[in-house]
Amino acid sequence: MRYSSEITIDLPRDTVVALFDKPENYSKWMKGLLSMENLEGEAGQEGARRRLKFEMGKRKMEMVETITERNLPERYATSYETAGVYNEVLNEFIVQGPEKTLYRTEHYFRFDSWGMKVMAFLMPGAFKKQSMQYMRDFKAYAELEQKLREGEKVDSDTEE
Repeated sequence: MRYSSEITIDLPRDTVVALFDKPENYSKWMKGLLSMENLEGEAGQEGARRRLKFEMGKRKMEMVETITERNLPERYATSYETAGVYNEVLNEFIVQGPEKTLYRTEHYFRFDSWGMKVMAFLMPGAFKKQSMQYMRDFKAYAELEQKLREGEKVDSDTEE
C-alpha cells in the first residue's frame, strides 16, 4: 500500500526542521509514544536504529526504526518494522515562502501476515488517518512551540 500526506506549517523551513529533528520532543506531538531506545549507530543519523514503544488505546506496540536517509533540511527517510508490518516513510520539507513550509510524507507499507493484509485491504483509511493525525499534531506543536519561544501569550482554549 502506498499513499502520501501533506500539510502546510506556518513557519520557516529551518524552524520546522529544527523542531522535527529533536527526538526528545517526539512525545509532545506523537500521541502514544512511551519510549525510544537507541539500538545501534549514532542516534538521529543515517543507519541508526532505535526501538519505539507505543500505547494506542489498550494496545501496546513495539517497532524498530531505521534512519535510511538524512538529507535535512530537504528529506528524512525511515523504515519501521513490527510484527507482520514493514513501513517506509519519506519526510520532505518544502519552502512555500518565508514563513511557510509544506511538510509532505510518502508512505509504503508491506504486510507479511494474512490478518494485516486483510485489515489494510478493508481499512486503508485507518493508516492514512493516523499519518495525517501525526502531521496535524506536529504542526500544532511546532507553531505553538514557536509562539512560546517568541514570548507570545497563548490562549489554551484556542490552541489544539
